[in-house]
Amino acid sequence: MNRAGLCTLIVAFAIVTAACAAQAQTKPPVPPIKPGLWQVHIEREVNGQKAPDMSERMKNMPPEKRAQIEAMMKQHGVAMGDAGNQVCYTRESLDHSPWADAQTDCKPTFTTRTSSNWKWHTSCPKSGYEADGEAIFNDPENYTVKSASESKIGDTVRKSITTITAKWQGADCGNLKPVDPNPKP
Repeated sequence: MNRAGLCTLIVAFAIVTAACAAQAQTKPPVPPIKPGLWQVHIEREVNGQKAPDMSERMKNMPPEKRAQIEAMMKQHGVAMGDAGNQVCYTRESLDHSPWADAQTDCKPTFTTRTSSNWKWHTSCPKSGYEADGEAIFNDPENYTVKSASESKIGDTVRKSITTITAKWQGADCGNLKPVDPNPKP
C-alpha cells in the first residue's frame, strides 16, 4: 500500500476529516473530544453503491495480506476488528491536522465551526478531489462525520459518501499506539 493509500485510510479512521481544515489556519482547530481509545464505525457509498466496510474487505484477503495490512494499520494507531475499528488519540494527535502536510495541495475552508458542529469544503486541484463535510460533536465522547466527495482520475469520476460514527471507550489505549497523523512512506 502506498503512502497516499495509507494516509487515506488513516484519515478515514482518524478524527474527523474536519481537522483537515487546519492547513489554512495558523492554529489548527482542535476537535472537542477526549483523548483515549475510540470505537469507530465507517459506512461508505461509492457511485451510489454501498461499499463493503474494511473488515469485510479484509475477510476476503489472503491471511498473509490481511496480517500485513493489520500490522501496518496498528503501527499507525488503528486496530481493525469485526465489531468496528479502534483508534487511539492523544491530545497531541488531536491537535495535529493529518492534512497539514506540505506535500498536499488541499485547501480546506470552514463554513461553520462551533463547539458542536463543523462544516467545511476541501479542494485539492492537483489530485482532482473536492469534498464537503460536517462533523457533529454530540459530546466529548461521541462524534459523527459525514462527507460527500468527488474525485476525478482522467475521465473517470468517483463520487463517495462517507459516514463515520465514533464512541469513546476510555482514557487507556492499552497496547494500541496513538494515531500517527503523518505516516512515513
